Amino acid sequence: MSSAVGKPVVHPLLAQYLVQLATNPLRTKALTSATFSFLQEVIGSNVAGVPIRRPSKDASALSNVLAQAHINSKAIKMAMYGFFVSAPLGHILVGLLQRAFAGKTGTKYRIAQILASNLLVAPIQTSAFLSSMAVINGAKSLQEVIRTVKGGFFSVIRITWLISPISMTIAQRFVPVELWVPFFNLIQFTLGTYFNIRVKKIRLAAAKKEQEEKERGNQGSKSLQ
Repeated sequence: MSSAVGKPVVHPLLAQYLVQLATNPLRTKALTSATFSFLQEVIGSNVAGVPIRRPSKDASALSNVLAQAHINSKAIKMAMYGFFVSAPLGHILVGLLQRAFAGKTGTKYRIAQILASNLLVAPIQTSAFLSSMAVINGAKSLQEVIRTVKGGFFSVIRITWLISPISMTIAQRFVPVELWVPFFNLIQFTLGTYFNIRVKKIRLAAAKKEQEEKERGNQGSKSLQ
């Protein structure tokens, strides 16, 4: 008596996505990265409780709805970063990494791939991310961009070095190669959203503390008059 073991059923939408990924890899990755970057900003602003920037009184109903949902120029800029910077850079770097280790199996090659990812790919992507965030957040000069990269590089890279080996090990052991892109996209989206929320909450707390100190200072100066 024989039993046939079928392949795992893939959701039709995922199957279609994989087809697009195979036929138009860069375009598919760019659209995915743009969508995720946009959602990270919108979700982060809503969950963190960022104050809504009210449009002018004569603004349209659509403008008010978009403002209420935190769909603003920064979210659009984040989508542009995902489309024009993050996706093409990741496509090239990860592609080079995969080609370098294609057909190579065994523990030593798995470890080598993880090391190459963390020591070569991650620093480049981190620098590009921080540079882009500096520009999106209003940096006007090269020096401001450099300061942003220097100030945040090791904080970001430490998290990458912690998460990357774990996710890479899981991918190497349990995830088919053709599913690596959506797998890593999901991890990056989850982590990106979490850190987006965390950073926004820290900024809001700092702004609130600064405002309270300013108000106390004003009250103190008034009492001395």
